[in-house]
Amino acid sequence: MYAAPIMFYMKRISCIISFYLLLGTSILFAQATSEEPETIFDTLQEKEVGKGVVTVHQSEALRNMIGKRLHGESVEKTDSTAFLKIQGYRTQVFSGNNQRVSKDEAFRKEKEIKELFPDIPAYVTYNAPFWRLRIGDFRSHEEAYHMQRLLMEAFPEYKKEMYIVKEEVKIPLN
Repeated sequence: MYAAPIMFYMKRISCIISFYLLLGTSILFAQATSEEPETIFDTLQEKEVGKGVVTVHQSEALRNMIGKRLHGESVEKTDSTAFLKIQGYRTQVFSGNNQRVSKDEAFRKEKEIKELFPDIPAYVTYNAPFWRLRIGDFRSHEEAYHMQRLLMEAFPEYKKEMYIVKEEVKIPLN
């Protein structure tokens, strides 16, 4: 009594599954035969006789970013160097809002730090009402933390005020 409707639905489900399988294989075939420029991932996965096999797993978003040019607003050029502007980290050493002494204190601390770490960039900024001193252009929190530890060892009296901040940083490209 119920066998006919059940058979109808099973045939229908098998047709739908077959359709999606056929669609999926045609999409995979189209991707495999399309002439995309070779990326580092494709090069790594090439099979050669007598060599091991490398399998690279990455998201499609990452694959799409490979080989893209940088936008004009993210590159800053000076006479001799180009910088990439990205979201990164700095170590904040000082922040003060006392208008009479904070500016002088920020520049004094910058000078002291530059004497010990001449290759690390230091930035004194004013964003009303605060004067701030931030050190470095770091890609990762770990790099900024390492710098913070070095600064704490060299200047223990600044230790209480130091912490890591997320900010746009300039990484040299040359």
